[in-house]
Amino acid sequence: MQFRTTGLLLLGAMALPVSATAQTTPTAPAITRTVVAATKLPTVTDVPLHFKAVSVTLQPDQKSGVSAASGILYQLSGSTEVSLGGEAKMLNAGDGLFIAGGKTAALTAGSGGPSTFLHFFLVPAADLGRPVETAPAAVRELYRTATPIPDLQSGGYDLNLTRVTFPAQMPSNPPHHRSGAALYFIISGTGANTVDGKTEARGPGSLIYEPYALVHQWGNPGNEPLIFLAFNINPEGIAAVLPGAPAKKQ
Repeated sequence: MQFRTTGLLLLGAMALPVSATAQTTPTAPAITRTVVAATKLPTVTDVPLHFKAVSVTLQPDQKSGVSAASGILYQLSGSTEVSLGGEAKMLNAGDGLFIAGGKTAALTAGSGGPSTFLHFFLVPAADLGRPVETAPAAVRELYRTATPIPDLQSGGYDLNLTRVTFPAQMPSNPPHHRSGAALYFIISGTGANTVDGKTEARGPGSLIYEPYALVHQWGNPGNEPLIFLAFNINPEGIAAVLPGAPAKKQ
């Protein structure tokens, strides 16, 4: 399956607008959200789709390649040059990059040290087991959804990777659900994730899948910021997060 999108898209730090309340109450804790890579998908219903995430490490100056489903790279440490269709982008720590499905990209680690990045995929079920980055890259699968992402509808969708920071000692936000789905990866700090009245601590390296109907809450009871990535898909023109529980189908 190939999505009709541009082959390679890099966004700089694009902070989303803060609320009016945050602007008028400087002392109130502020959640910050930065979209690091994004694209638009004209359809997501041709075949069942899954989320998949891998961790990839390249030693200095090592080269690899990737030709897989649509996905977003996030550079954790070091640097990686990504070349596609005659265009090259250098990813440094904190940068994100969208690579469209079916495109072949060449990856070269920087010379200053090992390159480690995450690769999040929106992958057809038939390609879940397909290899991703080629040798000598060290690839470790972190997560895949056991069943296809539910409740995806016809029409366009937004696919993005957003870095979110919850300040220290932030109470849990109100119950909410996703309009599409999301896969979280916690970079640092420990969050409080509440589902069905049960709260669990989620620390660095945790991956949390949030399908459409999951009503949940997030807070940060710790003394340091909670920083996580959200690999998110939502219907175009509809907010990624909606309050309360989804409406029951008739």
